[in-house]
This record gives sequence, C-alpha cells and structure tokens, in this order.
Amino acid sequence: MDLTKRLPAALRPGGKHGLASTETRDPIGYAVAALNKLAQSDLIDRVGLRKPVEQAVFTSTRNGFKTATAAGRTFKKVGSAGKPGVRVPSAQPKGLFDLTPTEDEQMLVDVVGEFAEESVRPAASEANETCETPEAVLKASLEIGLPILGVPESLGGISEERSAMAGVLVAEALGKGDMGIAVAALAPGAVATALGLWGTEAQQQTYLPAFTGDEVPAAALALTEPAVLFDVLNPATTAVKNSEGYVLNGLKSGVVRGADAELFVVGASLDGQPVLFLVESSTPGLQVEADPSMGIRAASLTTLTLTDVQIPADAVLGATDGTSYAECVRLSRLAWCALAVGTGQAVLDYVTPYVKEREAFGEPIAHRQSVAFMVANIAIELQAMRLLTYKAAGRASTGKDYTRDVALARKQCADKGMQIGLDGVQLLGGHGFVKEHPVERWYRDLRAVGIMEGSVLV
Repeated sequence: MDLTKRLPAALRPGGKHGLASTETRDPIGYAVAALNKLAQSDLIDRVGLRKPVEQAVFTSTRNGFKTATAAGRTFKKVGSAGKPGVRVPSAQPKGLFDLTPTEDEQMLVDVVGEFAEESVRPAASEANETCETPEAVLKASLEIGLPILGVPESLGGISEERSAMAGVLVAEALGKGDMGIAVAALAPGAVATALGLWGTEAQQQTYLPAFTGDEVPAAALALTEPAVLFDVLNPATTAVKNSEGYVLNGLKSGVVRGADAELFVVGASLDGQPVLFLVESSTPGLQVEADPSMGIRAASLTTLTLTDVQIPADAVLGATDGTSYAECVRLSRLAWCALAVGTGQAVLDYVTPYVKEREAFGEPIAHRQSVAFMVANIAIELQAMRLLTYKAAGRASTGKDYTRDVALARKQCADKGMQIGLDGVQLLGGHGFVKEHPVERWYRDLRAVGIMEGSVLV
C-alpha cells in the first residue's frame, strides 16, 4: 500500500512543503509528516479549550449508571476464519545495546509531546473531575493516528515492522500530559494492535477497517477483575464451548470507556487456559456500570458484567493455549510502564523549578540538603524506570524473549513510580495536598500502574 496516497497533497513526496522526491521514508515517517500538518493547524487551539462550565457532569460522578452496552455498529463478517491474518515482521536487531530513538521515532515523540502539552495537559483537571475525556481531545487523538500505530501497513496502518519502542515512546509522551486522558486515547489502538498481532484474516478484515477509517469506534481490553489478590493470568471469567460457539460469564473491572465501547477484547478461562475473545457491544448479556476510581479518572472506567454471553466459534482471538493471552498481558504491562515514566517525568519537571523558587527561612528550599536529595532521587529512579522499559520494548520489537525484562520494568515502575508521586506531593508541602497543583492527581494516577493489567498495549 502506498501511504503517500493517504496524505494531503502538500505532504506527499515532491509536493509543496512535502518530502523531496528522492527522499525515502518509512511509514512512521509519513505519519509524522501528517502529524506535523496537524500541529500547524488550528485544531490544537480548538481542543485546548475547556468545555463550558455549565456542561452536565459525567453521570457516574454523581448518581452512577448501570446500563446495557452501546448498540454500536454492525461489523460485517468478511474473510476466511481459518486463514491466518497479516503479521508485522519483527524489527531487525542491530547487535548493539542502543536505546536511542530513531529519527522518525523522535519526530513522532516530538509531535505527540506537543499535542500532550498543548491539548491534553490543559484538559486534565476538568477531565479528572468529570470522569470523562473531552470529545474534542479524543477526536484530535484519532486524527494524529494513535489507533493505527500498531496496525500493519498492508491493512491501512503504518507499521512496516514491529515497533513496540514507538508505542512506548508515544505512551510516555501522552503520560506526561495526563495519564487518564492517555489511557482513554490509547484504548482503541490497543484493540487494533491486538487484532494486528493475533487476529485471523476474517477478524482483521471485519474489524480493522473501522479503526483505519474516519469514524474510529471506542473499544476496550477487559482483562482485570475485581478480586482480592487477582492473578491476571488466571481469570475467574469463564468460557464454555457449546454447539454455537462459546458462552462467557464473569465480571471485568477497569474497562476503559466501557459505556461507549463497540468492541471488547475479553479475557476468560477456557479449559483451564486464559484466552482472548472478541465480543461486540451489541451482544446480548452485556452490562456496564460506572466505576470511577482513585486515579486515571479521565479514562471513564467501568465494570463489564457478562451473563450467558453467547459468541460465535470464530470469536477466539489468538491461540487457545494461553500464549496470546500472556503476550497481551506483557505488552499491556509495558504500556503501563511507559505511562508511569511519562507521568514521573511530569512530576520531576514540576517540582524542580518549584523548590528553587519556593523560599523558607530566607532562602530557596532547594538549598536544603534533604530537599535536594529527594529531587535527585526522583531523577535517578525515573531514569532507571525509563531504561528498563526501553530495554524491554527493544527486545519485544526484535522478537526476543522479554518476559524477564518487562517483569523488572513493571516492578520498578510500580514501586518507584508511586514513590515519585508521593515525593512530589511531599516536596510541595501543603500545596501538594490541594487541587490547585496537579501533583496530587499525578500521585493518584501513578498508583494505578501496579493494579491495572489490560487496558493499553504497545
């Protein structure tokens, strides 16, 4: 597929203000060109505006809701169910331990970072209060191509080779703006990425065109369950095979934008193995209920109840031996690590000038050794989080076993990320406890890293 045909004329090779006709660029490069065009438009200004104060507060923050899932669109079944889908090849290893982003990856980060700073950050406070990401921000996230980052180029996406690193960099940049909004914006792309990684030809041809078109559906992964000491690799939700396919029963929590989602990827136990299933929101037996949480409130978290949900036999996504499910969990944990790094960087960037300007006893509090050491520790632990996350992403991109690497990254990001949030609040003193400063929100968001399992993928 020629991606240049998907670009405005001004951005095509040889076009005005576009790439030189002799210059070659991979699909991410073309996407970056499109993102640059967006950054130069007035869309950024439009999405940066707050919603009117008189807008009704999201229902779940006051009375809650409990309703059937969104009717959604009708996904027309096409393709061969028994034929493997398109797979993006792994990136070629360089043979060097080099975590430096490529030129195109850095350009992608710069554009997404600008979007996060100018559009996501200003909307974060209100989104936290209403438990809902502004529609304008979500629309802008679709226009910059977030849902198709992990979709193969031949299926309308921009992935020519597997790039978990690009996904990590994007998640980190968005997390620096606001973790809750980042999760809400990345959720549809997580489902699209899952379809690109494990979907059959029929599944990809049935669902992916919606994610690569103009009207991208809300979609969500549903792996987490509200259980004490919950083990994500041993879900209590069950799938029982029958003559018509499978029947699902169970309860899922932490489902992003569940009230709006048109497609779910649900994790359930089938014959003792964790398996992924595609469930359309119009399927009878589904019910969503608002479940606003302590952190990442802008993600509009819900619970999803499945009661005798009948799905067809071809709704299985990936292998039934648990390998696809385990891979999904690892990639989700990697995404959460990236979000933690971005939010931790936001904390560091905020407290550093604060301690230099805030005075006590006639001098900046940064002159106090205890304060200086605390800021330094934030920087040290943050860099360790970043390096572990990047290494795991690099191994995932090249098809190497990264089980150990992502486990180390998650442990570091869950523990030290929460500590960074706590230290940020502590450094601001009384100011850290009030909503006038965003650090208290970042602290609440960072606590989600060790709890949330399947909401976003890279």
